[in-house]
Amino acid sequence: MKLDILAFAAHPDDIELSCSGTIMKQVHLGNKVGIVDFTKGELGTRGTAEIRMEEAKAASEIMGILVRENLGFRDGFFEIDEKHLLGVIQLIRKFQPDVILANAASDRHPDHKRAGDLVSRANFLSGLRKIETVGQNPWRAKVVYRYVQDNYVNPDFIVDISGYEHRKLETIKAFKSQFYDVTSTEPATPISKADFLDFIMARSKEFGRAIQAEYGEGFTVERHIGIENLMQLK
Repeated sequence: MKLDILAFAAHPDDIELSCSGTIMKQVHLGNKVGIVDFTKGELGTRGTAEIRMEEAKAASEIMGILVRENLGFRDGFFEIDEKHLLGVIQLIRKFQPDVILANAASDRHPDHKRAGDLVSRANFLSGLRKIETVGQNPWRAKVVYRYVQDNYVNPDFIVDISGYEHRKLETIKAFKSQFYDVTSTEPATPISKADFLDFIMARSKEFGRAIQAEYGEGFTVERHIGIENLMQLK
């Protein structure tokens, strides 16, 4: 199955927190979108790997994506090495995306930058014909965009997600084990506090305001973006 957009994430819920509005908008526009999670988030303080897989399934249904796979990398311990690069290369070649979304170029959680760097390098290598994977042809996505996560990073461009902000919240809340629950007896974390979702929406509002929209999601680029028509800019 060829996809238009393939989003990679170190952990289940990275996508939902950072770019689910963009994904739902692109799905609405007719794009074929899929997600690949590197790990099951098994080192997370709250919940279990099994619970997070069920939560990821629920979030995927809300977003309307075509496929979601999990590479089963070890949470916290995956590296940018041949084994992990080949795992990502195989999925890039399998889905042949034109656009790849990847973890932030800089963030609080060390897995995030490492995951994004892994995806970027794998995308380049995936286009080399002398790297062989069984039954697959070389493929390199045209662009890799890195979504902004917890740490503020000045975005290179912002997607207007106005009208999708409430569904974005729904995708996040699908991960019930990770976020605020007054009945939970599990330890508190930085993202399980009652005001964390307010922060997520405030960030979306901030990005939206920057482009004179209600809500937005920010991305950084690895090369300059080219345009064909100045009149089509936001």
